[in-house]
Amino acid sequence: MIIHEIKLKTATFKYIESELYSYKDTLKEINRLRDEIINRPSQDDNSGGGKSNIPGSPTEEIATELLTHRTLQNLVKITDAISDTYKIVSDEHRSIIDLKYFKQPSLYWDDVAYQLSMHRNTVFKYRREFIILVANKLGLR
Repeated sequence: MIIHEIKLKTATFKYIESELYSYKDTLKEINRLRDEIINRPSQDDNSGGGKSNIPGSPTEEIATELLTHRTLQNLVKITDAISDTYKIVSDEHRSIIDLKYFKQPSLYWDDVAYQLSMHRNTVFKYRREFIILVANKLGLR
């Protein structure tokens, strides 16, 4: 598969780029949601009744909630796609992603190219390749 020939919708490209900018915040949100679920007091849905015949434990309830919480699962899917892609790309791709999205998001692309001693077009090519790979991992087009 040749990455440069794949076309992404502009909205998809912008969406993935926004997820890159907020990657660290998304990781914090994942941890917050997990902590909230794990530390939530268990609820007795059988108030006033006898002992339930349905086996259940707080651990099972927590595990089920962690696996079925839609927002949490969506955030994990996004961050996993980014981190998995990050692991497989070249050092040049990673240096661009690190600098622009994780360390200094306010930098202009020309400044990114200058700091990494790359041509501006090369920076844009690696950025586009990375975003396409993330989109493919998420099943987006």
